Amino acid sequence: MPRVGWREWVGLHDLAIRSVKAKIDSGARSSCLHAFDIEPFERAGEPWVRFEVHPIQRNDRLVKSCEARVFDRRRVRSSNGVASERFVILTTLDLIGHRLPIELTLANRDAMGFRMLIGREAIRGRFLIDSGRSYLGGRPRKSRRGQRTERRDAPGAVNPTDPLMRPEDRSTTDDR
Repeated sequence: MPRVGWREWVGLHDLAIRSVKAKIDSGARSSCLHAFDIEPFERAGEPWVRFEVHPIQRNDRLVKSCEARVFDRRRVRSSNGVASERFVILTTLDLIGHRLPIELTLANRDAMGFRMLIGREAIRGRFLIDSGRSYLGGRPRKSRRGQRTERRDAPGAVNPTDPLMRPEDRSTTDDR
């Protein structure tokens, strides 16, 4: 069974989002994507939702506009214990070379460190979590403009003692 670290760079193929840093959280049942300006609408008599995404952590300048068919609406209890109703969409997750269907709830995660959370329902029976490692699927390269693009191949985990690693990526603390 393939392994994932406690945080990974993932893609959301159907939403045309190449890279977003996600926390793998076996304590959370569902998966969640940071979304804002969430607006329901109808298309051909079916419920849809349009929303905006800041795919890069700590970067509010890059905005990705998305639309998806609404799969469901659910009451979800957040990590701070507050329950709210959220839209649920079905999309395709690209994770360490695997493409798989995933249910995503949409919620504003501005106060959280990660733009995406991958819960246990998405990884159950598909991956093993190596909680001491990060980015087993590699990291996206930065373009000339500083935006993340395609992934670098990385056969193993990132070495936190690597002197070339950025200080913010050395952390092993949980920065939800």
